[in-house]
Amino acid sequence: MHGTPHKDATGTASRVIGRTVGEAGATLLCLGSLHGNEPAGVIALRRVFAQLEAASPPIRGEFVGIAGNLAALARRQRYVDHDLNRCWTSERIERLRSSQRGLAGSAVEDRELLGILAEVEGAIAGARGDVFFLDLHTTSGDSPSFGTIADTLRNRAFALRFPVPIILGLEEHLEGTFLEYVNTSGYVTMGFEGGRHEDPISIDRVEQCVWVGLWAAGLLSDRDEMPQIEQASVALAAAGSRFPRVLEVRYRHPVVEGDGFQMEPGYASFQPVRSGQLLARDQSRSYTALEGGRILMPLYQTQGEDGYFLMREFSGFWLKLSAVLRLLHFDSMLRLLPGVRHSPEDPNTLIIDRRIARWFALQVAHLVGFRKRRLDGDTLIVTRRPE
Repeated sequence: MHGTPHKDATGTASRVIGRTVGEAGATLLCLGSLHGNEPAGVIALRRVFAQLEAASPPIRGEFVGIAGNLAALARRQRYVDHDLNRCWTSERIERLRSSQRGLAGSAVEDRELLGILAEVEGAIAGARGDVFFLDLHTTSGDSPSFGTIADTLRNRAFALRFPVPIILGLEEHLEGTFLEYVNTSGYVTMGFEGGRHEDPISIDRVEQCVWVGLWAAGLLSDRDEMPQIEQASVALAAAGSRFPRVLEVRYRHPVVEGDGFQMEPGYASFQPVRSGQLLARDQSRSYTALEGGRILMPLYQTQGEDGYFLMREFSGFWLKLSAVLRLLHFDSMLRLLPGVRHSPEDPNTLIIDRRIARWFALQVAHLVGFRKRRLDGDTLIVTRRPE
């Protein structure tokens, strides 16, 4: 059974862009345009559903396309009241659930969040196999296409089926993202950035990601059934061939409203930078690269909380070693390192005394998935997603 794209009377995408259901199998849920100035996700999903409707290939599982911030999408701006991709915390969601009847005068994004959540939970409740999520985005500056994942082995296995650069640890530098929320529940997730907002090629890249996603999640196992899959894979591989296969985020520069943050002109994602290179300014000071590496998602729009990220290549050797260490449950040995102990409340949290622990303690913690960091004086608290 195949579904078709949906539109409301105004032409704006309704919440459910399309739904395609076949025999029992995995569920692939794609979320497009969580930011309203990123229409590529919704447009690309409409294209894919239209082609599936025309070809009617055998589907194993269920494919669901959901539109994100409809109110901001209608205005073509990132958000209306607050960033919808920074408010997916369990505490906030429980508060919104308990006060749904009083949401009439609340923030636009609170109502949008509950609308998305209802569709997501409905799809999960009806799943007949594994559940995979793709969160589809574009960027304000020039950028190649790339994927982002929370660093679990299941996420790696899924993401490495996409022939694009994969970035580890980006979600761990952000609070309240949609993928962080669903990944914490144990589902397989990947974010995808298709390129610059205004570039028509970005829509093509997002569409190509969805086609590869249908194959990677097992919904279309025969690539010959839909030639779009092979074409998409070839196009994505060619576009990303100049860049490292896997990278890790090392630093995030936060932006505070009213601080006058401004990137220096000319930066593009994945551009190499050297230590000490001038990157940005605000009203109080200028900012330089803390170490050599590559810049990621420099902020060239008026809305946003992330000025830029710095990252560096994560070699194949370290990728394989970290997988072996996790399979051997090496994390249980971390407590033997000076100044490191497991949290008594949560086995996925480490407490590191920075006055005692050597610099390599955090690097070893990264290898076994402890990437999300929070400072409390001389104490560094690091957590990981459940494997």
